[in-house]
Amino acid sequence: MKKITVLLLAIMIGTGLLAQDESRLMRFPAVHGDQVVFTYAGDLYTVGRAGGVARKLTNDADGYEMFARFSPNGEYLAFTGQYDGNTEVYVMPAGGGIPFRATYTATLGRDDISDRMGPNNIVMTWKDNQEIVYRSRKQSFNSFKGQLFLADREGGLSEELPLPAGGFCTYSPDGKKLAYNRVFREFRTWKYYKGGMADDIWIYDFDNKTIENITNNEHQDIFPMWHGTKIYFLSDRDRTMNLFVYDMESGATTRLTNYTEFDIKFPSLGDDAIIYENGGFLYTYELDGGNISKISVTIAEDLISGRNELKDASKNIISLAVSPDGKRVVLGARGDVYTLPVKSGITRNLTTSSGVNDRNVEWSPDGKYISFISDRSGEDEIYVMNQDGTGKAKQITDNADTYKYNPVWSPDGKKLLWSDKKLRLQYVDIATGKVTLVEQAKAWEIRDYEWSPDSRWITYTLPETRGVSKVWVYGVETNKKQAVTDEWYNSGTPTFSDDGKYLFFTSNRDFNPIYSNTEWNHAYRDMGGIYFITLQKDTPNPFEPENDEVAIKEEDTEKDKDEGKKEGKDKENGNIEIDFDGIAGRIIGLPVEAGNYWNIHVIGKKLWYTYAKSGGNGAETKMYDLDKKKETSLGNLGSFIVSADKKKVLVSPKGKYAVIDLPSSKPKVEDFIDLSDMKVWVDL
Repeated sequence: MKKITVLLLAIMIGTGLLAQDESRLMRFPAVHGDQVVFTYAGDLYTVGRAGGVARKLTNDADGYEMFARFSPNGEYLAFTGQYDGNTEVYVMPAGGGIPFRATYTATLGRDDISDRMGPNNIVMTWKDNQEIVYRSRKQSFNSFKGQLFLADREGGLSEELPLPAGGFCTYSPDGKKLAYNRVFREFRTWKYYKGGMADDIWIYDFDNKTIENITNNEHQDIFPMWHGTKIYFLSDRDRTMNLFVYDMESGATTRLTNYTEFDIKFPSLGDDAIIYENGGFLYTYELDGGNISKISVTIAEDLISGRNELKDASKNIISLAVSPDGKRVVLGARGDVYTLPVKSGITRNLTTSSGVNDRNVEWSPDGKYISFISDRSGEDEIYVMNQDGTGKAKQITDNADTYKYNPVWSPDGKKLLWSDKKLRLQYVDIATGKVTLVEQAKAWEIRDYEWSPDSRWITYTLPETRGVSKVWVYGVETNKKQAVTDEWYNSGTPTFSDDGKYLFFTSNRDFNPIYSNTEWNHAYRDMGGIYFITLQKDTPNPFEPENDEVAIKEEDTEKDKDEGKKEGKDKENGNIEIDFDGIAGRIIGLPVEAGNYWNIHVIGKKLWYTYAKSGGNGAETKMYDLDKKKETSLGNLGSFIVSADKKKVLVSPKGKYAVIDLPSSKPKVEDFIDLSDMKVWVDL
């Protein structure tokens, strides 16, 4: 029986049934001799250079430990940790032990591992076996910049290096020079960047106080690592980030690796090798010979931080919409799509997709469907599904090549309009899947766009290279477009009135400068107002001067009867006609106080919009009655989303959500939507 058990065990091990999967997503590695240290799931681990089962060095449940660096003699580890809440430099024995806090600095507002600035107080390297170089933003008003400091491994005050700014760095073998980066942008997601923040490698001579640039090109040259007479570094000069070496004696630069799929990330110099990440795995590059070896690592523990958890998705709501009749709302929260009853009923998670991001929810005008963007295919695509959750979501777009922004339904429910990161504005026919390009911007993304009530026109804000955005109108039937505002004033957030008579928009046209109390200078604030255009030439200006005259009744002529019949026909088919001739000269200003305006809704003879001004008490929802020429404050209602039947509105005062009747006076919001059932099991 014992032999059979041993044989079965051997078979299971040989076939991998008891073997652990090879770990991935290991970050910020360091190597010295036969020991490797890296960060995984926020803690430090160590493993032999040949790979195997890693051993955990830190157990900080709440914070993150990273950027471990061996002292030159391999006896100590310096690393950046968050044991006490903020981010500081710590030191511990290389084999493990109690960490000693070496720095004490102020907590920064932007100090997270996921922030594009990266965490604060990052350990860069050791100067010798006693002093540690770290980068800190503790004394810079500009959070983009950081300085290099020396910290003693036994504590005490830090010493600033004599450089105005610094990033990743490395000392020469004699300690008299420092190769360093000036900029720090490795935590950003921009690839192939060639702008003003693209880094070079500089050498500073402490004795002569001179600086030399050894890379001097438009690409990223980062992570200098000085060994002997050579400086190793990363560069994306051939698109993918690879390892290069600069020979101090010959001045030649040579490429050492040839990765094409994944960039090399966060390399560090050991005593005889460079270790780095690539595609989530760890590799070493031997300085003597140039051999590259993969380190296969297994994390064999309970990984308690990765257990499934029941999360409250209501804490992460990023998009919302209301059903056409105002009885339910749809929320995009924590990567899932939820519908909730306004009063009573069932909360539904329509997607339940822990592994993908479903977002930017919208309800179709007929109430049957809900649209959303999802990356379940690997790229951003638009999906439509039944509002009650039955059936599978239907993918409407394909072949995505960039990040999409919020799709908007046409009023007839046949099309969806969206913009993207490639500065395009497009719409898709839901039935056929045909995509039509409306606009290709050059200056920046198109973020304001809307349909006309008859679904025959699209209006949008086009950013211009001169910095002045203009409002445009595009004809769906003609594929022709035209600007309807001039180039003198910044304009945006256009919206049609529901009767098709007017096009409303915001524009910065109010010039009332304020003056400084301490210097002879002025500034312009609160320049915005609400304006509108009469889409037909014969549409009267609702603000034209009134002049009472005697009314004389005349008999109807045949011409009057014909015009009446024509007018009735236009009203019957509901088509909106636009007279583009001289349209920019028909701009009319709404008589409201200058400030900042957005989120305009025009229903009948009333406007609803959000207003804020400098020095005010925050955003305020207001209503303007065109007939009465009167503005009414509705208080701070937060979001203001009107239902398709134009009778209800979704509001969010003080972070709570409610659906109320479309208000004409300040409403008393009392009945809020119950979000307590927005719970989801998340597979971490």
